[in-house]
Amino acid sequence: MAGRFKGVFKQSGVIPVLDNKLVLITSRKSERWIIPKGYVEKGLSPADSAAKEAFEEAGIIGVVHHLEAGQYRYRKFGKSFSVQVYPLYIETMLEEWDEMHDRRRKLVTPAEAIEMVCHDELRKIISDFFIMNNR
Repeated sequence: MAGRFKGVFKQSGVIPVLDNKLVLITSRKSERWIIPKGYVEKGLSPADSAAKEAFEEAGIIGVVHHLEAGQYRYRKFGKSFSVQVYPLYIETMLEEWDEMHDRRRKLVTPAEAIEMVCHDELRKIISDFFIMNNR
């Protein structure tokens, strides 16, 4: 199966950054606040695949940085997923996008994001990213 490695499904996602804030989106079913992410598409680097997800899921266009901000794992439907996270510097936020009727999108401060995101490892990646970039 594509995107699978030793029983772990490989995904990539982005921290969409705009003016020292970031964009979170809701998951489709649980309405939890997450980052744009998805399976790494064949023929695309993990960073470029994540940027494509940001476009589809959040209507965000920008420059993705190919240096990873971090990695986290989660379990869903009895399966394990590993997500490589990359910074994406937003240039445009579209008024309309592919999944706008399936998800909400919100521009928040890093502190708000850390409160809103339920995944501990993702919270740490967000925190570390903004601390590192504000030195």
